[in-house]
Amino acid sequence: MLVNKSSLNSIFTGLKTVFNSALKSETGNWKATAMEVKSNSSSEEYAWLIRFPMMRKWLGDKHVKSLEAKNYTVKNEPWETTIAVKRDDIEDDSLGIYNTQAQMAGDAAGELQDIIVDGLKNEGFSNTGIDGQFFYDTDHEVNGASVSNKLTVALSTATKAAALASYGAARTAMMKFADEEGMPLRLMPDTLEVPPALEAVANTLINADKLDDNSPNPFRGTAKVIVNPALTSDTAWFLYCTTKAVKPFIIQMRKRPVFVSQTSMENDGVFDRAEYKYGAEARAAGLYGFWQLAIGSTGV
Repeated sequence: MLVNKSSLNSIFTGLKTVFNSALKSETGNWKATAMEVKSNSSSEEYAWLIRFPMMRKWLGDKHVKSLEAKNYTVKNEPWETTIAVKRDDIEDDSLGIYNTQAQMAGDAAGELQDIIVDGLKNEGFSNTGIDGQFFYDTDHEVNGASVSNKLTVALSTATKAAALASYGAARTAMMKFADEEGMPLRLMPDTLEVPPALEAVANTLINADKLDDNSPNPFRGTAKVIVNPALTSDTAWFLYCTTKAVKPFIIQMRKRPVFVSQTSMENDGVFDRAEYKYGAEARAAGLYGFWQLAIGSTGV
């Protein structure tokens, strides 16, 4: 094939079509535990996450909950995936492999939200949230007292006592969370997320009639199970409330993944390496929502 501006435009138009088709078909699992917010600048302020809003009886003047003067600004980050197309392959009409790569790039771009959310989940014991504490921590301050959304117990179905001490303890802790005035947040956990190593345990806990010791399972049907291959710990497990307007994790989206290409024949890369480039670019960031919506256990 003759390499010129017209042939390059035709090639990259085809690759873009393949990329966009793969991008649209990739749905991901992030919506189960996360929400997406639109960003219109290089960063966004999240002071509104300081307090969990609740209704109270109106006696006298309204009880105004002012936003605290805490700086919780999240900057958008650049994301990319880039593939080089060799000029020799264009000249030799050997472009089949690049269609596959374009499809894979589209798949990868479609997984951006999952990648962002999985990073938040894997680093929740060491990354800070809106209150300046680790997202999963034992001393979140609520009205002068320390409140924990972190456990260290292994998820277990060995006995009723073991199930109560792990999954049961997490459910109880979340349902007891209250706001600054002591009003219950009325949170009902509904989603249990585990790594592949805990899939069988989680499915027994949520779906089986009996536990491993043949005792009745008190937690059957109390949540849905998500098995996430991207979780890096084989022992950590997580319980969420996902029914509120705000989800446990937030994706800040400034620019969705778009197909980009470099086709100028005068580019240094073409002259030095006989390569043209294409791929995807995006701008986004991830952040933690209300810590009360999640309980995490290290499992050890």
